[in-house]
Amino acid sequence: MKAGVSAGVLVQAASNLEDTENMLEAAERNDWIKGVVGWVPLKHPLAAKEILDKKYFNHSYLRGVRHQIHDEPDPKWLLQPDVLESLRLLAERDIPFDIVAVLPEQIETAIKVSKMIPGLRMVFDHLAQPPIFNKERFGRWGDLMKEAAQHPNLYAKISGLGTASRNFKNWKAEDISPYIEYVLQQFGTERCFCGGDWPVSLLAGSYSQIWEAYQSIFNKLLNTENKEKVFWKNAVWFYDLTV
Repeated sequence: MKAGVSAGVLVQAASNLEDTENMLEAAERNDWIKGVVGWVPLKHPLAAKEILDKKYFNHSYLRGVRHQIHDEPDPKWLLQPDVLESLRLLAERDIPFDIVAVLPEQIETAIKVSKMIPGLRMVFDHLAQPPIFNKERFGRWGDLMKEAAQHPNLYAKISGLGTASRNFKNWKAEDISPYIEYVLQQFGTERCFCGGDWPVSLLAGSYSQIWEAYQSIFNKLLNTENKEKVFWKNAVWFYDLTV
């Protein structure tokens, strides 16, 4: 491919089992799909346990779980007792959790969960929406991400930054570079990895555009060994992929 990407992980787009089943079926039909981050009903821990143990725990491609917490009215949605019980089920089975945080309160909530369930690996999708659009360096987001980085079970996914810029047609690598550099400084090259955010990313340019931007940024910031970690090796480890 023009972008230089030959393998990937499909990530949940809807809070229902049909979406997960469709992704798993696609993974079984396409060699380039190495894993799926699916969905389980976290609000219902008994159902979540049954689905995990009878359906997904030994599935070759189920490699993580996500819930679209940014669509929930309560930014502290993850702190509900039933949801916490389900998250503990994930930790017990070593299944990581993707966090879609778009508000500072959601980052704060993730930090609290990381303390309550230290065995649960979690990753902030799209760097938890850094303030690229107003060029803030780095404000409340920066303070919270610095705090989050102190918890070894929290990771950062470099993805969706073209759309996060809100400058869909004219964003450049220079616009997103300071936020990537900041997160790398806080989390280190062992706890950061890239994601494509396709097809949402197409709102802010072609699929190859974002990867070319990442390459230009990492060429300035990282040596070859660390570029490999951030581009793919850390994701392989985090999601326990076979490549």
